[in-house]
Amino acid sequence: MAAEYLTISETGKGEYEEKKSRFLGEAVHVETEEEAAAYVAGIRKQYYDARHHCYAWVMGEGSERKKSADDGEPSGTAGQPILKVIEGSGCTNVLVIVTRYFGGTLLGTGGLVRAYTQAARAALENARTVRMCLCRKLAVTVEYGALDKLLYELRRGGIEIGETEYGAQVTLHLTVEEAHADALQTKISALTSGGAGIEIEAEGFFPISRTGGA
Repeated sequence: MAAEYLTISETGKGEYEEKKSRFLGEAVHVETEEEAAAYVAGIRKQYYDARHHCYAWVMGEGSERKKSADDGEPSGTAGQPILKVIEGSGCTNVLVIVTRYFGGTLLGTGGLVRAYTQAARAALENARTVRMCLCRKLAVTVEYGALDKLLYELRRGGIEIGETEYGAQVTLHLTVEEAHADALQTKISALTSGGAGIEIEAEGFFPISRTGGA
């Protein structure tokens, strides 16, 4: 299983026009085929008067599941170019759909490939890319006297610090890459002379912006 992958967290939109045909691209985050199908159905309803709704998606932590659809365009001129754009971005769990309003002039095979590629690329470029890592979420509870030293070490190590709870003691909520989690827990115990309470809250894939070492 991959330890990390790229995906998008916000919808991206893009547009391309050639010989009065308009190509409206939209890139969205999806995690199931059902989600993708529902989104495509929604786009068909929203742009009910368009000629074509061509799309492709890539899913799975290793980008192992893929699908593309030409929706009436000549075979290989729409869905496959969109799919290649997604593959080229390195992202997974992504659906890109391009809606075409026909302008009255045939574009030919090369023109179609270019148009669908450009619209898909514009949509993905306007989406926000995030790095998803196999992580461990920790709740670390310490005495106030140990807080400054611990925070210094965590920040120096690039550890993501989330919500902080202040009470009789302080609880820090941390996200650390799984590969470094055991070493970090050992370090926290050493820094606090065994006084820290460490609880594993969750394990799985989470967005993370930095490489958190120990």
